[in-house]
Amino acid sequence: MNVVLNIHISLFCLALALVTPAHAEVYVIPPGGGDVAGRLGTMHVQNEETLLPVARQYNLGYEEMRLANPQVDFWLPAPGAEVILPTQHILPAARREGLVLNVPEMRLYFYPTPCTREKQCMVITYPVSIGRMDWHTPLGETHVTGKKKDPTWTPPESIRREAAAQGKTYPAIMPAGPDNPMGAYAIYLAREGYRIHGTNRSNGIGLRATHGCVRLYPEDIENLFERVDVGTRVEIVSQPIKFGWDGDTLYMEVHPPLEEDEAMRAQMTDIALDLLEPLALERSFTLDSYEFRRGLEEMSGIPVAISRNSGLKKNRASVSRPGPSNSRSGSSDPAMD
Repeated sequence: MNVVLNIHISLFCLALALVTPAHAEVYVIPPGGGDVAGRLGTMHVQNEETLLPVARQYNLGYEEMRLANPQVDFWLPAPGAEVILPTQHILPAARREGLVLNVPEMRLYFYPTPCTREKQCMVITYPVSIGRMDWHTPLGETHVTGKKKDPTWTPPESIRREAAAQGKTYPAIMPAGPDNPMGAYAIYLAREGYRIHGTNRSNGIGLRATHGCVRLYPEDIENLFERVDVGTRVEIVSQPIKFGWDGDTLYMEVHPPLEEDEAMRAQMTDIALDLLEPLALERSFTLDSYEFRRGLEEMSGIPVAISRNSGLKKNRASVSRPGPSNSRSGSSDPAMD
């Protein structure tokens, strides 16, 4: 079975994460490929514990923890409450080379060497913060132009004006140190003014909290800084809906679209079915309509199995659109053929 194997997280490592921040998630992609990395986990809340430190301990961001646990009060969870750890991811539909950032997911994927179907390769993932709606993180391709430990920060005039309106004062050049929002490491991109860097406010990881740059936990940016080279390809995509195969099972992972793409919410079913079309050309499978709809309605960021009875496709396929249904018993399961 072509499965993406998790080589980093074990039950022992998960236990250790309760005490120390986790390192980046590292997965091996075997020859022949695979699209689903990792596995879901659970933990139980300790007394007087919020989910914020739990997210960091398991290398997760605020939003993905909140979406995966809508029934749990993020700030005042009940002692003993079970919490889902969304540590399973469908790899974005992008070239598996260098850095790939999926902005609705707020997660960065790093392929140290380009992936091919002929050889084993590796992917490392990190939760991130991205630009606010008025300072969005731009999509498209770019590359790494430089790296610097203990960077200084020269805030643009627009950011200094914004800070002044809030009663804050930024210097023309902010020296390295605990007050520098870039943290201890910075990776510079070919897009002027945009960087991948650390932070002095780790609580904001997994939120739209930046002026367009990409922030990582301090331990994650140190890890990435040591691995990434100047010239590394960077691709920034917006994929609120992702599909991927794990062996013979097709999975779907859905995240809420960004605020500026809010109109997309009413079109999520059509968008998902359009994305399924090329997959149905390659393999025949039966769509589990109930799980398909549930994934689109919940938008939990957790991969959901949506297929049964898959196989290699020899003839051209078409996607039939499932009719409305409110229950498992009433769902239709059209074959994708």
